Amino acid sequence: MLNLTSQLISFLVVFPIFTLFIVFVISKLLTKKQRFSVHLALDFSTFFFILSVHFLIRSIWDTSLLLYIVIFILLIGMLFVIIHWKWKEEIEYKKVFKGIWRVTFLCFFTLYIVLVIYGLVLSILKALGTI
Repeated sequence: MLNLTSQLISFLVVFPIFTLFIVFVISKLLTKKQRFSVHLALDFSTFFFILSVHFLIRSIWDTSLLLYIVIFILLIGMLFVIIHWKWKEEIEYKKVFKGIWRVTFLCFFTLYIVLVIYGLVLSILKALGTI
């Protein structure tokens, strides 16, 4: 059972788009609310996209940038708090955290796609012997 759980978590980290899809489908079946299901899927899969980007960077360049990833997320948070404070003159923590998490999703989803394409092209070029 532990082996199955470990393999499932590994699969979801390596392929976070499946996590996004699975959470959306299950949530849609249970709640019948599409907007809520999309938001829940985005929020849940963000963590898996962050982990996936970390492991893609490790496998492509053989280096860990986890500290830089955490710093990047903190910078997004600081920027969001400053913008929210300037705009509303009061910080609504729930909205700020939701905004930080959604922008983090957009950044890491984009990074995931770019790194997957880059990794595939790099692997093809290595297999052809041009690199």
